[in-house]
Amino acid sequence: MALHDGWSINTVENQEEEETPLLQKQTKQLTAPRQCCSARYNLAFMMFFGFAVVYGLRVNLSVAMVAMVNTTDILPSFNASELNECPAPSPTSNSSSENTDQPNGVPRYPWNPQTQGYLLSAFFFGYLFTQIPGGYLSGRFGGRKFLGGGVLGTAILTILTPFAAQLGVNWLYALRALEGFGEGVTFPAMMALWACWAPPLERGRLTTISGAGGNFGAFIAFPLTGVICHSLGWPAVFYCCGGAGCIWALLWFIMVSDEPRTHPRISDREKEYIITSIGSEGGSHGWSVPLRSMVCSGPLWAIILTQMCSNWSYYTLLTSLPTYMDTVLHFDLRQNSFLSALPYLGGWLFSVLSGALADKLLEKEIMSITTIRKLFTFAGLILPAGLLVAVGFAGCSGVLAVTFLTLSTTLGGFSAAGVFINQLDIAPQYAGILLGITNTFGTLPGVAAPMAVGYLTNNHTLMGWRTVFYVSAGVSGFGALYYSLFGNGEIQSWALRENQSQGRTETETERKH
Repeated sequence: MALHDGWSINTVENQEEEETPLLQKQTKQLTAPRQCCSARYNLAFMMFFGFAVVYGLRVNLSVAMVAMVNTTDILPSFNASELNECPAPSPTSNSSSENTDQPNGVPRYPWNPQTQGYLLSAFFFGYLFTQIPGGYLSGRFGGRKFLGGGVLGTAILTILTPFAAQLGVNWLYALRALEGFGEGVTFPAMMALWACWAPPLERGRLTTISGAGGNFGAFIAFPLTGVICHSLGWPAVFYCCGGAGCIWALLWFIMVSDEPRTHPRISDREKEYIITSIGSEGGSHGWSVPLRSMVCSGPLWAIILTQMCSNWSYYTLLTSLPTYMDTVLHFDLRQNSFLSALPYLGGWLFSVLSGALADKLLEKEIMSITTIRKLFTFAGLILPAGLLVAVGFAGCSGVLAVTFLTLSTTLGGFSAAGVFINQLDIAPQYAGILLGITNTFGTLPGVAAPMAVGYLTNNHTLMGWRTVFYVSAGVSGFGALYYSLFGNGEIQSWALRENQSQGRTETETERKH
């Protein structure tokens, strides 16, 4: 992303019908302050590292599970050739049998694939319940305390993971659900903050930079978890990840403010630019929200269904890819963790680039917002779907499988500038609660996908994993087509403050008569 001193936003005449009122309200010759070291980009990078920590806390169990489970106690006896399973390497090689090597005294548990699937899903059971309340309260009181508090609470619980595992699988299940409960407020709080901080023509860049921290966190957490598991034992993974979360939360509360007006270190020029460019349609909302209009909103349902479809593939890989690397491709723990991380490097880079490209297309008036969101969403879902089908055909070739998985997640980064920031387009001031709603539905695949993987791959067969990838591809393809038909980038009438004020006045008049 190029950093420069300033650029001009000029009033655009003869606006197309699809462009948002926010862009129509830009003042003439409103000059943006420099991006480098600005308060809004500092906020974006703080969020970036925050979500890197969030995803580290989320995925650490996925890799640690390989070291926590005593697979020799649970693998069924079957004829591998009949089930078309990939042959394991010879015992003398650096094989997956080394996955179980742990320092003396580190416990391991006889959890079968179904139990592992339930443990990986437990996080998302808790994650479901705080999305909408977190989005609503963040939009009312500001997102700073909810994002920081969610990460801090999850980090503290992560430190307690080894103790919960010793108490029993039910205790660990409950703790993971509580971790999800804490993290559920983070993304809605992010969107509520950007409703106050993100100028419309920088919306794509700012939101994708901050949200890309998730892919970056997965990219760092997977190999780092593998190294820590191998050298220090799997309990150290949770201590390190939890400690990092506590440190980040402390810096967050010191450096971040809910809105430009209250930031102690923002320049007057930047403050005026942000407030003026956002106008009256952004910022925080009051206690009341137009729930009936939201429920009946076609563009909102397009976001909901498309995010559910996209998240099915994403959560399938996020939670179960290390297991696939171990049980099918037979990579050892350190290879497993590195190769599981590789897809997220490309996803991180492409999500940031897609945000910059989308903003540039909008700034140059090459396409309308609706067209831009549909284009990036379609590319970010249909191309990865085709590559997931290719993974199924890769069979036992580890090189081909990793290549296709990496390309799939990389190209999936395009959707970051599409459906995943569409809430800010259709209802800026309600973006926090809208993301809470869409993320609640979008979390359902996080609950169902790991359990489905556990069921389909019960015998660790190649055919079972092939079905997993085919299902994921089909779901993603459906989401791409649905959003192409029903997605929208216009601000909705129920999200306009003047319409709400007019509606309240009419209601009060009716009551008087």
